[in-house]
Amino acid sequence: MSLAKGRRRRAEEGQQSDYLLRDTDRDGVVDERSDLLTDLNSPFGVAWIDDTLYVAAADAILSYPYKLGTPEITEEAEILTPLPGGPINHHWTKDLALSPDGTMLYASVGSNSNAAERGMEAEKGRAAIWQVNRGTGASKIFASGLRNPNGLTFEPETGTLWAVINERDELGPNLVPDYMTSIIDGGFYGWPWSYFGDHVDQRVYPRRPDMVEKALSPDYALSSHVAPLGMIFSQGSAMPEPYANGAFVGEHGSWNRDHFNGYKVSYIPFEDGKPAGKAVAFVTDFLSGEQARGRPVGVGIDGTGALLVADDAGNTVWRIAPSDGTVTSEPVGSDGQRLLADAGAQNGEDPAPATTKTDSETVEDQQQKPENEENGSVEDSISEGGAADAVSPTPLTTVPAVNPDADQNSGQQ
Repeated sequence: MSLAKGRRRRAEEGQQSDYLLRDTDRDGVVDERSDLLTDLNSPFGVAWIDDTLYVAAADAILSYPYKLGTPEITEEAEILTPLPGGPINHHWTKDLALSPDGTMLYASVGSNSNAAERGMEAEKGRAAIWQVNRGTGASKIFASGLRNPNGLTFEPETGTLWAVINERDELGPNLVPDYMTSIIDGGFYGWPWSYFGDHVDQRVYPRRPDMVEKALSPDYALSSHVAPLGMIFSQGSAMPEPYANGAFVGEHGSWNRDHFNGYKVSYIPFEDGKPAGKAVAFVTDFLSGEQARGRPVGVGIDGTGALLVADDAGNTVWRIAPSDGTVTSEPVGSDGQRLLADAGAQNGEDPAPATTKTDSETVEDQQQKPENEENGSVEDSISEGGAADAVSPTPLTTVPAVNPDADQNSGQQ
């Protein structure tokens, strides 16, 4: 998962940092903050296992020895594997996910163009999700034809890898829908020759009907040009019903529609490992007229089971927690590590953490009444669709990771 990114400028223009924010007493407030790593090349995705921190920079996956809680890493990085980088590096964000068994890393690599206008040689190894052996660094293309994949995470019930995809531009304000989809080994998802299965992009030459024929249709359309950059599943978190079984998606927002689209965190309910309903706008009001005062990027679950939202234009990490004080009894792993906890419970080990109220009362399912009032700030904007009194947002911290001179209405698509 990815919770923050560096200064919003091109990867080759500067070096950036990873920051460590700690809530040591689990009260929802950052009480320790430090520069964990500095002088990085546009870091985005992170993963941790076996006292090793993995960081996806713009051109490589780096590994560092790291014990949780250590405020600073001083050891030199080891390059686990290079990734396609510059000199163009059109889509520079590289996300990371850890496989349920902990042996593999999955890295997203976006395309070097909108629709292959630079030629396919410039797209070598790109528009793809890589699988990397954590022990040896050996890598392969796991899935391809994904223009700009991000938000890599494993669905907890099935153990299937999912991602959100930024689709192509310049086909009009209502094409092409960005999407979320399950990812299968060897799957091809169309880019650049087609979109949403066999819909041919007439701009792309030479034509490849053989590739169009094999293109898979994605599982779930979001909306056109919402620019999804983060996703996390809510199972095992402290989120109340109806947000306890689904996916949160950070929509960075459009730059080329005739009206703004995205600029919110959406929630998509799941059943049996698949999307099972319409998307609900969960956190909104990042727009003020024609100005973006916030742009969601990464989303994640913190050590208490609350939702974290990294906002790179508002220079803030938001924390959305149940209003009744419900927390998980201990931190819950992200990616596929929740599957390991559940599997361990079946073998007689300690189960995955349960949710409890801070006063130790038993948590019961909560049926919340819809609220449709107009809201004036991010703090008041939880869930246009209902259950607004079940959760409450607070700014966890501001993060010095955004260039204040950056164009907040430009898109990372």
